[in-house]
Amino acid sequence: MKPVIFGLSGPTLTPEERAFFAEARPAGYILFKRNCMDRQQLRALTDSLRDLEGRSDVAILIDQEGGRVARMAPPEWPAFPAGPDFDRLYEIAPMSAIEAARANAVALGMMLAEVGITVDCHPILDVIHPDTTDAITIRAFGSEPMRVGALGRATLEGLAAAGIVGVVKHMPGHGRALVDSHHLLPTVTASAAELERDLAPFQALAHAAMGMTSHIVFEAWDRKRPATMSPIVIDEVIRNQIGFDGLLMSDDIDMKALSGTPADKAAGAIAAGCDVVLDCWARMPEMIAIAERLDEITPRARQRLNAAMGAVTAGAVTAQDADFAALIAKRDALLALAA
Repeated sequence: MKPVIFGLSGPTLTPEERAFFAEARPAGYILFKRNCMDRQQLRALTDSLRDLEGRSDVAILIDQEGGRVARMAPPEWPAFPAGPDFDRLYEIAPMSAIEAARANAVALGMMLAEVGITVDCHPILDVIHPDTTDAITIRAFGSEPMRVGALGRATLEGLAAAGIVGVVKHMPGHGRALVDSHHLLPTVTASAAELERDLAPFQALAHAAMGMTSHIVFEAWDRKRPATMSPIVIDEVIRNQIGFDGLLMSDDIDMKALSGTPADKAAGAIAAGCDVVLDCWARMPEMIAIAERLDEITPRARQRLNAAMGAVTAGAVTAQDADFAALIAKRDALLALAA
């Protein structure tokens, strides 16, 4: 197994992809809008990945947060609210906000499980600051670390109840970035003491099964390398100070914050201490180069992956156990308190 999660080019596996994935044996797959047409098609696609792997617990990821970050979109699938909606409710009724976030996540997880998805790259635990880039503010749970941690915990719990593994992101925090790392490399000049505020939600959820790095330079820890490429940040901050021992994946290595060839970036992230890398865009020459460059996944990373995916078969709720419409109605009634 190679320590990489690959994207797919379209709504079905191509013969070329099928042959390549069978040989490369990636650690998982990630889906985007180009892969999500309707329920029947999407379930057939995820089933084809399970058939290819010969097992039921394949890591099939998606970014389905709610708001603008939703790969499964209306009219085929319902829209879900984003983090700021729960933040506004928390301001006036914290317990109601936590309950709304949990109900929302159970319903979201049920929607993903129906089509065979097993991992959601959610919740986002970045703490907002006055000058945080809009790429984060439209998604995050707010500016108060305890609140972000509480809403993130409710989201993780709700997803798990539906048999979906959540991914906490973007370690060690994206809230102080002034630019979008999809396009530019952010540099954060805050002191280590100031950055403790950003670490707090991740420390509260350090038990999470999966986490994702950020492509950000934190001068207090490593002045030269972004977190994804920094053994200092990964070992000393993410693994030790935060205490995270789950499967650590990079953010998408195609993002413009990182420089070099895809294979160089993938190898650099693994060398720095990421367990697996994300390569999202299904460009066959790049995927081949990455697979050729990377060694087999380490035994420790494989153990973390297996532990995370064990949650998929851990007695998830089904349509018989929970009413999707009732969960949505409960969430909306609670969110209406802050309207």
